[in-house]
Amino acid sequence: MRRSLIIKNVIPFIFLFLLLIGGAILADWFLHAIGYVWIGRYFGIAGTILIAASFIYSLRKYKWIRRGSPKRLLLVHEYLTWIGSLMILIHGGIHFNALLPWYAIAAMIIAVASGLTGKFLLKRSSEAIAFRREVLQKRGMDSESIDRQLFWDALVFDLMKKWRLVHLPITLFFGLLAFLHILTIFIFWSWR
Repeated sequence: MRRSLIIKNVIPFIFLFLLLIGGAILADWFLHAIGYVWIGRYFGIAGTILIAASFIYSLRKYKWIRRGSPKRLLLVHEYLTWIGSLMILIHGGIHFNALLPWYAIAAMIIAVASGLTGKFLLKRSSEAIAFRREVLQKRGMDSESIDRQLFWDALVFDLMKKWRLVHLPITLFFGLLAFLHILTIFIFWSWR
């Protein structure tokens, strides 16, 4: 049971995270190899637009908009954020021009890791509670006894659902750094 949970939850997390970092490094290397480094600038714009578009899920979740399935919008949020983050990492590349963009990229990587962690931890906890409930039902326990038996597991699961209280400030911090980076680009850009 424990091994299958690791395979179902930890391996995909590590794979997605390493694919994000490795894909960005490989794509940046490729752009350098073929002499098209300048394309990275546009990847930053496209990645920012994708990440901004992914927040339609948050608008739906907090009922600022009423349309769309929250489950489907969460999936769209996850895909757009991952692809947008990949594009921004390619945009950042291996260039070191200023600290602010690197801080923004670090905050973005932490926000992505936080989002992936929450996704997989919540899924794992939910499945573990459902499995334990099923085992206890097969043993013939009544629902009240099962609820008492699973009380602490359910409490921990409810606390884990609050991981968003950590994810949200990290994401907001990334957003602030990204905004400041974009603002400085417009201020210091050579408009000639």
